[in-house]
Amino acid sequence: MTSGALTAGGAVTVRLVKAGRTKVSYPAGVVYDDGTHVVVTAPWAGDGTHDFGFVRFEHGDVFTEHYWRDRWYAVKEVRDAAGGLKGWYCDVTRPALASRDALVVEDLDLDLWVSADGATVLRLDEDEFADSGLAGRDPAAAEAALRALDELEALARSDGFDGLLARA
Repeated sequence: MTSGALTAGGAVTVRLVKAGRTKVSYPAGVVYDDGTHVVVTAPWAGDGTHDFGFVRFEHGDVFTEHYWRDRWYAVKEVRDAAGGLKGWYCDVTRPALASRDALVVEDLDLDLWVSADGATVLRLDEDEFADSGLAGRDPAAAEAALRALDELEALARSDGFDGLLARA
């Protein structure tokens, strides 16, 4: 994989990898790439509706996904089919790797949900992260992942993601 910029208006396959295996793969349109910050848009890639209890992802939802080549997370703005903001789903990942036609991120289990009004901020899957064994296999990565989750939560509870998601 190279670190070259993706072409706005082009297509890319987003691959979320976990424990060396592709967890999910889907086509997305490239909106922006400055060589560090990549923005793509894609419809909900899941099979049917996924009800988390605090939000439902369903057919027609559109995700505007922000990835960085130098940060340990991805932020996904989620809108319903009518364009209404549902909130932001944040994945803690290793920094993104991009090639001409693919964007690959390694999921590190930790997630954060922020509701559209910012009133609900939920740290998710901390038990999965603890059970993953990452702290024993790669303590530096585990520490970076925890810092990333803390950073995302602090942003969500203060000024929100506007500054983070702004494009140059």
